[in-house]
Amino acid sequence: MGRFQFLKEKKFYLNLVIILVLCIVLIWLTFRLLDRYTRHDKVYTMPDFIGQDYREVKRQHSKDFHFILIDSVYPKGQQPGSIYQQDPLPGSKIKKGRNVYAIIVAVTPEKTLMPNLKGISLREAIGRLESSGLEVDHLDYVDYTYKNNIIEQYYQGQPIAQGTELVKGSQIVLKVGIGQDKSRVKVPNLIGKPATDVKHLLNLAGLNLGKEEFEDSDSLQYMCIRRMSPGPSSGSVNAGTFIDVVYHSSKTMDFKKDMNELIHEDSLVNVPQKIEIEIDTIKESVETTDYEYEDEF
Repeated sequence: MGRFQFLKEKKFYLNLVIILVLCIVLIWLTFRLLDRYTRHDKVYTMPDFIGQDYREVKRQHSKDFHFILIDSVYPKGQQPGSIYQQDPLPGSKIKKGRNVYAIIVAVTPEKTLMPNLKGISLREAIGRLESSGLEVDHLDYVDYTYKNNIIEQYYQGQPIAQGTELVKGSQIVLKVGIGQDKSRVKVPNLIGKPATDVKHLLNLAGLNLGKEEFEDSDSLQYMCIRRMSPGPSSGSVNAGTFIDVVYHSSKTMDFKKDMNELIHEDSLVNVPQKIEIEIDTIKESVETTDYEYEDEF
């Protein structure tokens, strides 16, 4: 028999056909199963879950996606338990049933330790508070030899010791020395400054943030100061004075273009107050002079 004698047998060709048919069927089944498993023919748009409560989102969409919580953060002003970031991003083209990785806003507030501010300057104290995640409630100026020196630190009306654990964002009252000369402080020109920086800048100047008024509705990040009372045209005021401010959205007003007009508007608003301040200054000067004459006699 020759080596290729099997090629003459019908049984060989029958087996070959069966093998080819089985291969074709297996390949077809494989691709069908892959299409079903990967949902190759179905593409969805990833919803935007940011800002929504994680537990509620997971409850409503658990059939569509597999949620995996990977971290929690402490961003300021965000709702605890809400989704802060998500992957895939909103609007992405995805397949149903895929993993969604989420970072949420921590449910338990972040804690920090109260620093020791006694005996240091106001500027340094504000810096230490902010680096610790705390905020100035207001400045309370009192008679003390050293000007802008921190005498005491208060939380909820009580002195608070260094190392006390507080929730980040807690408000701290600073008792500050007014100095021997009891000199007044100049009102800084904050017209056009963003609302998010106003309190910090006023505190650095030895002043407090008073009433806040909003002329229109918009996100705080777009709000800028349109008027101040007392304003920069008032000159100088007592340390610790509360400054009332009026905000306007930078989307509807070009503060750079209208700055001169806004400053002029501020000077007109503050004319009566400026006169009162000057009268008070004259009265203080007269009283001091009378007191000096009484000492001579």
